[in-house]
Amino acid sequence: MENGGYAMDLGKKRLFLLDLDGTVYLEETLLPGAAAFFRWAAESGAHVRYLTNNSSRGVEAGLEKMHRLGVPARREEFLTAVEAAIYYLRTRRKAGEAYYVVGTESFCSQLRQAGIDVRHTPDADVAAVLVGFDTELCYQKVEDACRLLFRGADFLATNPDLACPTLYGFMPDCGAICRLIVSAVGREPVYIGKPDPTMIRLALEQTGCAAEEALMVGDRLYTDIACGRNAGVDTVLVLTGEATAADAAASATPPTLICRDMAELLARIQEAQS
Repeated sequence: MENGGYAMDLGKKRLFLLDLDGTVYLEETLLPGAAAFFRWAAESGAHVRYLTNNSSRGVEAGLEKMHRLGVPARREEFLTAVEAAIYYLRTRRKAGEAYYVVGTESFCSQLRQAGIDVRHTPDADVAAVLVGFDTELCYQKVEDACRLLFRGADFLATNPDLACPTLYGFMPDCGAICRLIVSAVGREPVYIGKPDPTMIRLALEQTGCAAEEALMVGDRLYTDIACGRNAGVDTVLVLTGEATAADAAASATPPTLICRDMAELLARIQEAQS
């Protein structure tokens, strides 16, 4: 289903930017067409990059999961909200600042390894609160974050995703955790991951592809599809995760194309490139 007002030429696409949760897999299950898509990509020489807003686990854990699911992914193909956050803190913030992090120990560990000063207590010298997808969330973290924000600390977050898809439905993601804090402090965070176009721009730079050769594929309109539009690349919404076709029709950021799943997308690509 074309939804962007023009006929996209899938035959010219050679960089595929893929969301993971709700697009490629749900928990421990590959979604329809994903395995066949990766076989086709390897055989055709297409570039693949995995763009995920999930900051709860590191790249190594994500890579191990892909291998467990039978996907021959490589470390350099991952661009995550963690890497986007590190890039943001290094390039947009003052050197040496301290951050109170509402996030998993994996997230905190990656920040520390990158030289970021991570705090677990609401110290007086904390410059900003940084919220991620925290599957280890406790109320003390929320209270400490609010305390710091009322003191005047800046408010940052990895991503605005409200819900993370699971086999049983959905669970609160980073955006939902932020809503809890926002309702108390009356301040909105600056979101670093998708829909900010940084990850896509990094992928274009890494692969040497032009924007018109890239395709962003995801299941969320306000992160995946908006990210593609913000980066000037075509987008595909798959209906295996959060958004529905009705959501897309009513959206201010509609996708270029809507597909039932990765299987339908692959069929369209192969038809266009035959």
